[in-house]
Amino acid sequence: MNEMTSTWLDFSQQQSFDALPATATAGASFVAPLTDLGLIAFSGEDAASFLHTQLTNDVQNLPAGQARLAGYCSPKGRLLATFLMWKSGDSILLQLPRSLQAAIQKRLQMFVMRAKAKPADVSDTQIILGLAGNAAGAALAPWFPALPAEPYAKLDNEHGTLIRVADADTGTGSVPRYQWITSPEHAIAAWPQLGKNLQPVAASAWRLGDILAGVPQITLPTQEQFVPQMINFEVIGGVNFKKGCYPGQEIVARSQYLGKLKRRAVLASVAATGIAAGTEVFSSADPDQPCGMIVNAEADSAGSSRCLLEIKLAALENGTVHLGSTAGPQLQFQALPYSIVDVTDAELSA
Repeated sequence: MNEMTSTWLDFSQQQSFDALPATATAGASFVAPLTDLGLIAFSGEDAASFLHTQLTNDVQNLPAGQARLAGYCSPKGRLLATFLMWKSGDSILLQLPRSLQAAIQKRLQMFVMRAKAKPADVSDTQIILGLAGNAAGAALAPWFPALPAEPYAKLDNEHGTLIRVADADTGTGSVPRYQWITSPEHAIAAWPQLGKNLQPVAASAWRLGDILAGVPQITLPTQEQFVPQMINFEVIGGVNFKKGCYPGQEIVARSQYLGKLKRRAVLASVAATGIAAGTEVFSSADPDQPCGMIVNAEADSAGSSRCLLEIKLAALENGTVHLGSTAGPQLQFQALPYSIVDVTDAELSA
């Protein structure tokens, strides 16, 4: 453990991060330490070209002022991880759950071969803060007088990197969300001031925002469960169908072109908490076999949970859908903040 890591851990203990509220007050703007996220930094002259052959999105043409979503698939086209990725100096950073970071880094390292590309775990030297709500921009002004103008735009300065991610639909309108990636020293200095203008909350409140934005994240229980389209990953910009090959690319492409997709991710609420990713859901019209699976779920401020779940589209048209079994609580479906549009060959060739 280096000195910077120790200093941030000491600060987090002093600030009682473990005791932060799991959800923000309804309508409140908030700041959360995203300690559940890890970062892999790929450096070397072949870093971009190597990752371009491994991930579902375009890495070679990633602009310095933009972040992108990307997936990492098995040879069968099933997602092993989903990332937020961006350039930082001469490196490319991949953000993913810490619970997956070590294994995914090791797997990618196996395929580097002769490429001049080297991965490093920088999770403890780059602190990630999540800021959400209409007051977030003003709270960031001392460090970032200008803000990224649209989702997945990115700014860099001496205070670190600021990425605007997908807005969250709170039910009363969309609110902006930002990730500030910075040094432990900057994070420690900024936290008290941020806390004066924003409600400090736990990372679970940020994950709830991801769900409300319709942005899925692969976790340990859902590895190798979904091709990207099953969780809308191509709809939100996580798949580039014009780039070259990557593991599972043929299956991902086949899923795109051979008929209408029969499974998708949808947004729902349910009167239950403590819902684990990977929990199966069942339709009253066909109670003997699961019709879908929870991708991500988090409690909301009303004492229920919001979920992203992958489901057979036919199950939405007949009967009711329940958590765990048909005897479980019923899911109430809600509109996603984006439209599901199947990409056609004509659109891809345009």
